[in-house]
Amino acid sequence: MALVSIIMPAYNAADFINETINSVRDQTFTDWELLVVDDGSKDSTLHIVSAAASLDERIRLILSSGNQGPAGARQLAIDHATGRYVAFLDSDDLWLPNKLEYQLSFMQANNAVITYTSVRRISEDGATIGKLLSAPATLSYNQLLKNTAIVTSTVIVDREKSIPLKIKKVGYDDFCLWLSILKGGQIALGLDEDLGRYRVRGGSVSSRPMRSIGWVWNIYRRVERISLIPSVWYLANYGARAWLKRRNF
Repeated sequence: MALVSIIMPAYNAADFINETINSVRDQTFTDWELLVVDDGSKDSTLHIVSAAASLDERIRLILSSGNQGPAGARQLAIDHATGRYVAFLDSDDLWLPNKLEYQLSFMQANNAVITYTSVRRISEDGATIGKLLSAPATLSYNQLLKNTAIVTSTVIVDREKSIPLKIKKVGYDDFCLWLSILKGGQIALGLDEDLGRYRVRGGSVSSRPMRSIGWVWNIYRRVERISLIPSVWYLANYGARAWLKRRNF
């Protein structure tokens, strides 16, 4: 049984997933399992992950029944996870070698339920490295409602301290999950260390801001059941921060 279970949904990820997996295998902390859910890929993703799993028994390939989307794939991986700590890593992002070691030490020292780290953007080909997106020291439920500071591939959750991890099949399922963890009064802690790389791609969610705003609005109104006027306030703050992040990150 590994201490850390790493959750990775993968759909048509052949261009990047081998580099992503290698960034896990290069970790200085070694007590992990990597659960890769192939979500009905039509490229060579399945072959690449199978080859990696044959080289490292800590890598587990899970096949999804059809294409469930990232929410369904993440939940499937969580349902198979054995670790106390659950870390999230998208199939095109990267971790620096000390990521797990530093973040787990930070979590244990601070008795944290959920943590996230600073991260830098990289271009699609990995050649350009952007400015550091610093992690705020803390985020409460109300603060997160109007903030875009948590990058999914930086998050670790302590399952012994958290509510059960149940992912809703909505746009921004990850943002929705963080809110569900914090809603009971928990505080997310940020580790302001440069420990990850977030790959910006042409067809990514971040390149379609209007769709993103619609997803956030849906979470406010239909998932969190926030009334109209507060939802408008939260969305205005969220949108402003998203614009600044897009401009500076």
